[in-house]
Amino acid sequence: MRSRVNLSRVVRAAGCFGVQRVIACGNPKLDTTISRDANEIVVVEARRSLEPVLESLRSDGYVLVGLEQATGSQVLFEFQFARRTALVAGSEREGIADEILQMLDAVVEIPIYGLPHSHNAATATIIATYEYCRQFPSG
Repeated sequence: MRSRVNLSRVVRAAGCFGVQRVIACGNPKLDTTISRDANEIVVVEARRSLEPVLESLRSDGYVLVGLEQATGSQVLFEFQFARRTALVAGSEREGIADEILQMLDAVVEIPIYGLPHSHNAATATIIATYEYCRQFPSG
């Protein structure tokens, strides 16, 4: 996420959900008035590019799940997450690049019932993280 506001919203929600680690590509910066206390408990790791991160996560046993409106994507609320899931969210404007989509084990999307046709990247990430946590309430 390129926007410090979006990343800060995701980190704040991660703290609320008990997520301990967020990996962001590029030069992530937080707005601590938005992320609040979560910036003290959620580790934000900066990486230059996503492909090596995904390869490393897969080798560590994570299932790679993208959050994107794409051909073949599954409805988020019907998808059964694996306990060891890495959720991959794209950038606000471009979403997840095709070459990254090819690396993923599954792609989920949030049903949209009105306009605009999608949530912003932070909101979608928070909704998907909530669904994961709903499926695994014990953390």
